[in-house]
Amino acid sequence: MKLDRRTFIKGAGAGTAGCVFATLPGSLAALGQTELQGSAESIASICEMCSTRCPISARVVNGKNLSILGNSKAKSFGGAVCARGGAGHSQLYDKQRIVKPLKRVGERGEGKWEEIEWDEAYATIAKNLNRIKAQHGAQSVAFSSKSGSLSGHLFHLAKAFGSPNTFTHASTCPAGYVVAAKAIFGSKIKRDLSHSKYIINFGHNLYEGINMSETRGMMNAQMEQGAKLVVFEPRFSIVADKADEWYAIKPGTDVAVALAICHVLIEDDLYDKAFVAQYVSGFEAFAKEVKAYTPEWAESVSDVPAEDIRRITHEYAAAAPHAMVDFGHRSSFTTEEFEMRRALYAANILIGNIERKGGLYFGKKAANYNKFAGEKVAPTLAKPGVEGMPKIEAKRIDMVDEQYSLLWSSGGIYQTILDATLDAVPYQLHAWVMSRTNPMQTMTDRARIAKTLQKLDFVVACDIYISESAAYADIFLPESTYLERDEEIADKSGKSPAYYVRQRVVETIGDTKPSWLIWKELADKLGQGEFFPWQNMESLQLFQVNRDMPLLKKIKQDGWVSYGKPLMLREREMVKTFVETYPNAKALDEDGTYASQLKFKTPSGKIELSSDKVEKMAPGRGVIRYREVTMKKADELFFIQGKVAVHTNSGTQNVPMLANLMSDNALWIHPVTAGLLNISSGDAIRIYNETGSEEGHALITPGIRPDTVFAYMGFGSKNKELARATGKGVHCGNLLPHVTSPVTGMNLHTTGVKIAKI
Repeated sequence: MKLDRRTFIKGAGAGTAGCVFATLPGSLAALGQTELQGSAESIASICEMCSTRCPISARVVNGKNLSILGNSKAKSFGGAVCARGGAGHSQLYDKQRIVKPLKRVGERGEGKWEEIEWDEAYATIAKNLNRIKAQHGAQSVAFSSKSGSLSGHLFHLAKAFGSPNTFTHASTCPAGYVVAAKAIFGSKIKRDLSHSKYIINFGHNLYEGINMSETRGMMNAQMEQGAKLVVFEPRFSIVADKADEWYAIKPGTDVAVALAICHVLIEDDLYDKAFVAQYVSGFEAFAKEVKAYTPEWAESVSDVPAEDIRRITHEYAAAAPHAMVDFGHRSSFTTEEFEMRRALYAANILIGNIERKGGLYFGKKAANYNKFAGEKVAPTLAKPGVEGMPKIEAKRIDMVDEQYSLLWSSGGIYQTILDATLDAVPYQLHAWVMSRTNPMQTMTDRARIAKTLQKLDFVVACDIYISESAAYADIFLPESTYLERDEEIADKSGKSPAYYVRQRVVETIGDTKPSWLIWKELADKLGQGEFFPWQNMESLQLFQVNRDMPLLKKIKQDGWVSYGKPLMLREREMVKTFVETYPNAKALDEDGTYASQLKFKTPSGKIELSSDKVEKMAPGRGVIRYREVTMKKADELFFIQGKVAVHTNSGTQNVPMLANLMSDNALWIHPVTAGLLNISSGDAIRIYNETGSEEGHALITPGIRPDTVFAYMGFGSKNKELARATGKGVHCGNLLPHVTSPVTGMNLHTTGVKIAKI
């Protein structure tokens, strides 16, 4: 099925989200008018309106308004911010955000709260957690956090407390490509989109799920490099709209097309034999497996024409090595997530685009970069260590199956908190401490999450708003927004070392605190204060820079500092410039590159297209292969979800400016399907399956397969505290079953639904 872009009817309407709401205890509205105080001079900092965390420059204007711009020193980000980043001031000023600690005074989820002081909040938490620890062990408390800077201090507290059960949002979003990369390369890998001349994309929608650096990289590839973009995705997304070719692939069959591409590369003798011979282990077993995965077979599975798969593969190979198959982020998830991501990586490996312009590359952190340069080009950051931390004997709750071992140190299987609470597998959980994470929206099977939160003895939430998940907490701790706090220096190295730092732009509004301080002060109450020896954030920053004050001053002043020349080990011109710049640089290979220095942290020391390690931990999966999956019943439609440019998953739906831009998520339905169901655009509809039922409204568009419906995720909150977002749109998590994908531990984000007109 292939549609021309001119036939697409736009379907992303924006709704008005004006509303009347009751004043919440502890909210900014309850506090009354607060004068904004902050720097009139630009402060370099880091955005946090999404997980990309772009470098910004912000200042207070006339004591009333806030200007948020991109940091011009961060060239790859383009010195700009997206719609979400530009709306940071709207979150800061929002009368509904919580600025005082709260305790629950009604039933869990009932929405009855009472303001308390920090001392009472800490004392209540310490009393309950220490009681649970004494009765059931520290391992019976789970700690979860949004990844990045927010997780480090909470997880440090968990370790000091004695619990191994720490979780990020990995298994609800990025774990698939991370785990697959660890299996194949031994570590994560990056994209050099900006120099690519041919990009094959399987639903990684960088024009809606915006990552400023990568999005600009893809724009540069298309506009400056003249790159061809081919998109395989069930709906006509924005990235599909900007593509040269779009194929409405059947949901869940991405792996079939990817394996067919690999088949053509090998069978038509288009792959890079020299690269494979030098760097790849397990090629023979992989080639034997993909021999059966012809384009004709893939067409029968995916609806993508065989002749187009073959032609696209030849075009892709002709552009090699300055070409890539984007390994994705969120796409049409299936239980075969691990095989899909590995197949996408395999299509890159076969054309030898590793450490080549327009291909894939590994980040060049300071220590390794300096070894290549033969001198200290970039400073290395120190990592604070604390002596005497408790040794944890208990196993993590997600250590029930060896196949998930690659995820245990990469965020864990978040949804096992539900299993351990409801079914005591592998043992009983009694408490949950969550920070800036909203599993009610990002996990699957909302009803099961509600049961989990109701059953637990004690729940703590730290956030800016009372999210749908935080609404079930016993104690709510208000975190300062990113505009009100300082944090550690962060490593942002790419082709050369780079660092940046978050700095306070405005004085704290209300009685909020940065999360690093919250967990440090709670540690004192828990009796673990000795494990948090730093007095303030600057003391941590000074430790990071080895007390080099001029360096710290420069990082704070510029906000973004990068060092050296861009380096890709197999790109001759880059290596030549690098060696000319650094006289003591490591000696070159005979071909003028550093190709011999390319190493992989795998058991074989090579790229593993077939893996004995994977076979041992997950029998039958050592070689990448296709497995048929069933995600819906015969009388159901595929239900898929995705990101939208003006919201961050489920984190921004209550931010006033962004709520006004888009407050609802209509369900995309193909005209043929809608005709059979007698549904028109704007009609109220019910979407239902065995997991749950939702009401919403229809958007009729040819930009979706007839057997598929789509909704942007993050809408339809069911707690009254999020007054702008509550009841607006379809709650995707209420329709998704509790299923975990093998090896990657991912939630399943594709299912079947039925539609009925109301």
